[in-house]
Amino acid sequence: METPADEGFGLDPFIDWVKKEGVAVAKDFAVNMHKAETKAWPRFDINGAVVQLTGRGDNVSIFLLDIPPGGKMSPQRHIYEEVCFVLEGHGSTEITLHDGRKHSFEWGPNSLFALPLNASHRHFNASGRERALIAVNNNIPIIFNLFHNENFIFNNPVDFPDRVGKDSYFAGEGDFIARKKGRPIWETNFVPDLSKLELMPWRERGGGSANIFFTLADGTMHAHTSEMPVGTYKKGHRHGPDAHVCFVTGSGFSLLWYEGDQDFIRVDWDHGVVFSPPDMMFHQHLNTGKVPARYVATWLGSQKYPMTDARRKMGGKVDVDVKDGGNQIEYADQDPRIHMMYLQELARNGAESKMGEFIDESKYRN
Repeated sequence: METPADEGFGLDPFIDWVKKEGVAVAKDFAVNMHKAETKAWPRFDINGAVVQLTGRGDNVSIFLLDIPPGGKMSPQRHIYEEVCFVLEGHGSTEITLHDGRKHSFEWGPNSLFALPLNASHRHFNASGRERALIAVNNNIPIIFNLFHNENFIFNNPVDFPDRVGKDSYFAGEGDFIARKKGRPIWETNFVPDLSKLELMPWRERGGGSANIFFTLADGTMHAHTSEMPVGTYKKGHRHGPDAHVCFVTGSGFSLLWYEGDQDFIRVDWDHGVVFSPPDMMFHQHLNTGKVPARYVATWLGSQKYPMTDARRKMGGKVDVDVKDGGNQIEYADQDPRIHMMYLQELARNGAESKMGEFIDESKYRN
């Protein structure tokens, strides 16, 4: 029996698996994860959703785990990596290692943690009244599309003891690794409250920016958090695909554009809004609120394990002027409409600009 010439080609095993799971899917350029619809996800015995952002690449996805009051997720084990960001609620996670040892830790809003690869784990909601909502950033798309075998991914007996790390890593402690300016790393498995973590100055990114990179559970999933002081914004920049940017504190907006575009794409954000800048699309984050704005970004390819040559080379150019072969636009060269939009937004919010230290604002005022 003949089959159509194109049948069985151009497949996406990950997307096919999502359809088979029957889980809710949130699709958009940006998603407010607090408002995303979730529904029963039998695999985890809780409600959930898959977030599929328009600009995402091929390697990273987000699962939303919606744990009901007093509820718990069924035990899980898998060979894709996870970086978990707690959006709502309080609870705990129990991890059972290959040798039977257990680790448990308690989390709350803005906790960030990673699970050792293929270690059995489950999440518990400690509240009897409120749900717990966890955004699970993961690399399951590339794993599924490499192996396209569900049993291999979820029932793999291989242990990875080298991914466990120190016992103290599960208690919110870690190791600070000083590197060249703008690139310090905090190696751990658990950050109790990302909004309160001390950051390091990264002035090259503009506006009094501060930042820290993470190595979590010795993984290949990258994560970093950055902060913009009140009345400031970061310089426009670009990078490769897969970055998922989720806002932790504050409010503001981001602009996105490709070189030569006449118009911007605008994303307004506050806590729990996530978007993914498409491959090499310039973007710029602007804090228009009355408190510092902080976000967390994840993608495949960490500082420790860049994964690809492109990611390895990109890491040193994100704060280098495009005129010098980098991927950042200096304030003096940015589209003047950006600062005007910023001042107008600040005025609407009753906030004042602190950008006079970095840019000549006289030409923008009447």
